[in-house]
Amino acid sequence: MNPYDAAHRLAKALRESAELQEYSEAQKLMLDDSAAREMLIDFRKEQFRLQKQKLSGLEIAPEQGEKLERLFEVLNLNLTVKRFLDAEFRFSRLIGDIQNIIGEATADLIDPALLEQFSESLGEEYDEEE
Repeated sequence: MNPYDAAHRLAKALRESAELQEYSEAQKLMLDDSAAREMLIDFRKEQFRLQKQKLSGLEIAPEQGEKLERLFEVLNLNLTVKRFLDAEFRFSRLIGDIQNIIGEATADLIDPALLEQFSESLGEEYDEEE
């Protein structure tokens, strides 16, 4: 089987999938509803801020996590936002599953010892620059 032909068939299957069609429709509804869009943007900003804080090594206070959970609960009361988030989740899960399948098929292509040598070499080069 030609991988390029398979990739084109996969692209066609994705375009025709219920997940992509629902996500596309949910995006259109979101574009038409400025209040829902603003609510989601505000939530994502807060979510991103907390992720950035956590990645910086700073602890997230329980109140911050609870606030984000409450915002999420409020978001889900808006049917446009709920539909968008549900569709986004289903489409992301589909893409993630496909990536995992491809990853499993190609996992044995690179020898782990060779990959480790590459990583060590790059790490040493990075250390020298600092």
